[in-house]
Order: sequence, then structure tokens, then C-alpha cells
Amino acid sequence: MASSIIYGRHAIAALLSNHPNRVEHLYLAPSAMEGLAEIAHARGVKIEPMTPGLLHKELDGAVHQGAVARVGLSGIMQDYNAFITAQPVTPATALVILNEVTDPYNVGAIIRSAAGFGASAVLIPSHNQAPVTGIVAKASAGTVFSIPIVGINNENQTIMDLKKRGYWIYGLAGEGDHELPKEKFDAPAVFVVGSEGQGLREKTREHCDILLRIPMARSVESLNASVSAAVTLAAWSAQHPDALA
Repeated sequence: MASSIIYGRHAIAALLSNHPNRVEHLYLAPSAMEGLAEIAHARGVKIEPMTPGLLHKELDGAVHQGAVARVGLSGIMQDYNAFITAQPVTPATALVILNEVTDPYNVGAIIRSAAGFGASAVLIPSHNQAPVTGIVAKASAGTVFSIPIVGINNENQTIMDLKKRGYWIYGLAGEGDHELPKEKFDAPAVFVVGSEGQGLREKTREHCDILLRIPMARSVESLNASVSAAVTLAAWSAQHPDALA
């Protein structure tokens, strides 16, 4: 991944707080100086003026709130083997795997929910999947810089490896035979989120230990991928409040 444009005050604050070394250029308008300038100075990041028309094509009309950074994303994806070897495995551990989620706004929202509800990482495959970009970072409200983002080559092989390590695999599926509110999350958990249109791939579905269903009114067919992930992670987190510390 080359450099990308990150924008918005929350995203920039998270970037400066967690990964100031990734910032190649930081542009702030006078209206965005308060708070952000202090963080930038403390992290040794040089501030450049945000002038009218700057990065016009790259921002493409985005609401940047006077805070924009050009950031290197090349190292944001952690190596799976290195991550999983160092990751403690406890009943209060949760991971999220994306299974061909192609909308970058959904990817960003899922990352935000994972960070907000205490998951340990988001695992993202290299194929048929929206990559981490500026749009994803913005949609995640900067949490893409505060939770490990782990690259994987094959979801099914990764799931099999995680099973060997003691994780219980939950697939999010509208036709699942386990209702989310009734589930007891007493083992290390992996939540697999399928694509927006087709849901979980058939082979991935077969590898899941449990298919979770969110009870809903009959008049509503389903929730989108990011909302389903948020509801599920909230239910898991309610049983593991220490994960929010």
C-alpha cells in the first residue's frame, strides 16, 4: 500500500496519538488547530497550512473538518503469524474476520465496532476484500490506528489454525440456528462477517462452529454487515466487560 489521505478531526487525533511516525504531511486549518496542534507538537509532527483547494482531487469534496494528513499505510497490516503467536488466548479474547466485505465504509465501521467493544484485532484477507484506505480510516473514526489490523491470505485456513489454538468460530448468518441473545460466550471467540450481498461463503460457513442469528421483526429481512457486527460485538462485550478496560 502506498500513502493515502486521512481526514477528519477524530481520525487525525487517533493517527497522531497512535502512529505519528506514519504521518508524511499534516495539514491543519486554523479552525482545527485547537487540540490537534498540541498533539502534533508533542509527537514531533510538523504542521503545514490547510489552504483552499489543497488536495482538491484527492479529497473529492469530502468533509475534512480542516484536518488532513497524507499517511503511509504500507505497514499498517500486521503479519498474521507474528500477531497470533504473541496474542494471549483467554475466554475474554475476541477476533473479527472479514469474509469478502467489499464496501470500505462497512469495513471502517466494523473496525470501529471491534475497537469500541474490546475485540483484540480485525483480520482482513488479501483477496475479494476492500483494502484499508483513507475511506476506511475515516469511516473507522481513526480506530484503524488503535486496534491491530492483521493481514491473512486465506480465511478458511486461518479459521482452521485458530480452531487449533482454542478459538470458537461464530459465523454471522441470518439463518443461523443459534440466537445471539441466548449465546454464552465462555471461550475465545472469532466472529466471521460475510459480504454485503451474499453473506458468508459456503466453505467458510462450513468451518464455523456456530452460526449466530440476530432475532428481528419478520418485516425486516436483515441488517447490513457492519450493523450485524456491531450488534454481535456488543452482545459479546456485555459478557466480557473487562475487555473494555
